[in-house]
Amino acid sequence: MKKLSYAEALRLAMEEEMNRDSSVFVMGEDVGVFGGCFGVTGDLVEKFGEDRVRDTPITETAIVGSAVGAAMTGSRPVAEIMFAGFLGVAMDEIFNQAAKMCYMTGGQAHVPMVLRIPDGAGIGAAAQHSERTEAWVTHVPGLKVVYPSNPADAKGLLKAAIRDEDPVMFFEHKILYNHVGDVPEEDDYIVPLGKGEIKREGSDVTIVATGIEVSHALEAAEQLAEEGIDVEVIDPRTLVPLDIDMIMKSVEKTGKLLIASEETKRGSFASEIAAEVAEGGLFYLEQPIKRVCAPDAPVPFSSVLEQAYLPNPKKIADAVREMF
Repeated sequence: MKKLSYAEALRLAMEEEMNRDSSVFVMGEDVGVFGGCFGVTGDLVEKFGEDRVRDTPITETAIVGSAVGAAMTGSRPVAEIMFAGFLGVAMDEIFNQAAKMCYMTGGQAHVPMVLRIPDGAGIGAAAQHSERTEAWVTHVPGLKVVYPSNPADAKGLLKAAIRDEDPVMFFEHKILYNHVGDVPEEDDYIVPLGKGEIKREGSDVTIVATGIEVSHALEAAEQLAEEGIDVEVIDPRTLVPLDIDMIMKSVEKTGKLLIASEETKRGSFASEIAAEVAEGGLFYLEQPIKRVCAPDAPVPFSSVLEQAYLPNPKKIADAVREMF
């Protein structure tokens, strides 16, 4: 194990895969000389040169379109969209090209590309640069959607995504970039897509959390343990495909489900998880499912309002207390 930040773990994953496979390259706005808007690509351009770490113009349409074309013709691009709110600029390339190409060619064309997408609020970046948009892309068949919550998973999931034959939307919460944790050093450390993880075992209530809310849920669980409430925390890690069996087994054990996500509540992926459990495990539930999400409003610029807007450990713990 090695202590690395979430950003360093992502960079190590890209470096290892670029060393392993010459078809892997990185592209995006400021990913080269500048090292990435959030410093994630760092010194990769010095190690691999500008042919394999490519700065692009400020055009999400061209970034994603070029990545799709490169992936279809033998490369494995790892492209970066600087902020999740800018996905809308490249909707056609993502939804109609990357997602559908394999199906529309009868499996003759694959699109082995990764789109890295920094998202989330908490740094005062205001509404256009703070959105959580993972639910948009989970709705489109043909896309895999990944959301690591810690450095070890960030490395293992990104390596798995780069090796995958399908397009992977890889979401990274900006606040997590500086979080530090133990990361396996071996080059072949992989976290398989579609496999969730129980981050904390418990018997009284299940919390399913994504992204930064995993750490918030774990903090809330420690508070609740002092009150005699034993919380199980599940991190799906991959939203598509979703490890619904793990969630269902936990709910069958605890009888209670709370879903924590920084997304706005309406149309969120938290709603999809709730629907899946309601369809397949209604009789496991002792009471209605709860969701702790952001309100249905744009992310405020004011730091005071932004903190009031965001889910946090207290809001999660308070929601669990209401269930008891």
